[in-house]
Amino acid sequence: MSVRHPSESDPRSGRVLVALLGFLVVLILAGAGVAFFAWSWVQSKFDAPGPAVEETIVVIPRGEGLIQIANRFEREGVVSDARLFRLLVTLEEADRDLRAGEYAFPPEASMRDILEQVREGVVVQYPITFAEGLTSAMIVRILEASEVLTGEIAETPPEGSLLPETYLVQRGTPRSEIIARMQSDQDALIARLWPNRAGDLPFDTIEEAIILASIVEKETGIAEERPRVAAVFVNRLRRGMRLDSDPTIIYGITGGEPLGRGIRRSELDNTNNPYNTYHFAGLPPGPIANPGPDAIAAVLNPADTRDLFFVADGTGGHVFAETYAQHQRNVANWRRIERERGGR
Repeated sequence: MSVRHPSESDPRSGRVLVALLGFLVVLILAGAGVAFFAWSWVQSKFDAPGPAVEETIVVIPRGEGLIQIANRFEREGVVSDARLFRLLVTLEEADRDLRAGEYAFPPEASMRDILEQVREGVVVQYPITFAEGLTSAMIVRILEASEVLTGEIAETPPEGSLLPETYLVQRGTPRSEIIARMQSDQDALIARLWPNRAGDLPFDTIEEAIILASIVEKETGIAEERPRVAAVFVNRLRRGMRLDSDPTIIYGITGGEPLGRGIRRSELDNTNNPYNTYHFAGLPPGPIANPGPDAIAAVLNPADTRDLFFVADGTGGHVFAETYAQHQRNVANWRRIERERGGR
């Protein structure tokens, strides 16, 4: 009869241990498979087309947190499950990156697409266009009429201090912020153009340049003409001639609002109108409108001509002249065009 030494292992216990280890491995692999399946399913939900069948506008108010935003998205029909959206945001560690604003989500936008749009703040933007040559009062009226802007404008900005352009704004932008942007944009434009101005201009300050640019702006709406119109006024200032600009008289009468009729002889002779450039030499006391970039650039670098006069040519533009005799012939031709049009 043989006796097993105590140090010798039982083959059966070894087999049991191997079996247990194998079972444990199977459990681990099975768990990993389940976890992988679950993770893949969740990721597919994040990237799957969303439930919206058309573009959907959703406004996220300031101060809303993740739960409120996720519930809002589910309520508005842009995500199918607010809990899944919250999970995505948590996994991306983006809960502090969600930005308030008005969003336009495209049809079938996925949860991931929506998160990226909100995270980057890609909000709906509305264009507000200010035509060149508007007065500050006119610009204020446009701002006040906008339904997407908020807040009051405490006072009308100084004439000529705003740069008219098309500005993109989001809903809820304060009106005062647009005013500040227009002033800042004009300052930036002047800072870029002023150092490269012509060297022999008959004015010394930015304020004078804006005054003259506002006159050029009101005299012609054709961008290509502005350097030549600017040259006429620059040449007249150099010679000490009066500017003889109708828009300056109108500004002195109406503050820049349309006159609605021709200028009367009594208004041309009115010495109480400080903007009457038919009577007073030099520049008027201030701008008569808000000039655009082309008019400002034209005044700082006018065309190289000896023109002293211009008059309408009947096509929307002007014809220019160096002498008064030439100008008189051009005026006579314009009067003839006016009579012919009146006859028709």
